[in-house]
Amino acid sequence: MAQIKFCENNFNHGTDVLVDRIKNEIQHVTVEVEPCLGYCGDCAVGPFALFDDELIQADTPDELFEKIKEKTL
Repeated sequence: MAQIKFCENNFNHGTDVLVDRIKNEIQHVTVEVEPCLGYCGDCAVGPFALFDDELIQADTPDELFEKIKEKTL
């Protein structure tokens, strides 16, 4: 089962809405929210998540969702 982690500090880029969206729309993944993932430089720039500890970045939350969805196929 894939693991997706989000940083609470990145929620100001709109990633907070992805937590429930992923839980509802993508099967076979676990979603965790951490206070800090240690990617502060990337976190300040735009939406990101860790997919099985691999950094995934995007310009928008919707684009990030699509990238995460592609990884689960």
